[in-house]
Amino acid sequence: MKRAFKFIAAILLIVTATFTHALAQAKTDTIKVWGNCDMCKNHIEKAAKKAGAEKASWNKKTKILVVTYDPAATTNDDIQKKIASVGYDTEKFTADEKAYKNLDECCQYDRKKSQ
Repeated sequence: MKRAFKFIAAILLIVTATFTHALAQAKTDTIKVWGNCDMCKNHIEKAAKKAGAEKASWNKKTKILVVTYDPAATTNDDIQKKIASVGYDTEKFTADEKAYKNLDECCQYDRKKSQ
């Protein structure tokens, strides 16, 4: 019985330490991303997660995306590049014209003027 209790306690300690370490590594950034609607929100958040973001939440009113990610696995630039690759301009990267034109009409926002 003592042996089983010690084993369970050790496992719980390892899991807690691993989880705490993972949370300590997470980084949260805000990124300006142009878009219009709820469909844009879905595309932007999905692209951010495909680029390695653990959490992504875009506000269509403020055009601000809040991302949480592990900097050992991805970077802010990687996330922005992925978002741009699906047609949305970010504060650092402009979407390819072809990707922008492939967006649904309601998603074709007023493009930013300069980089």
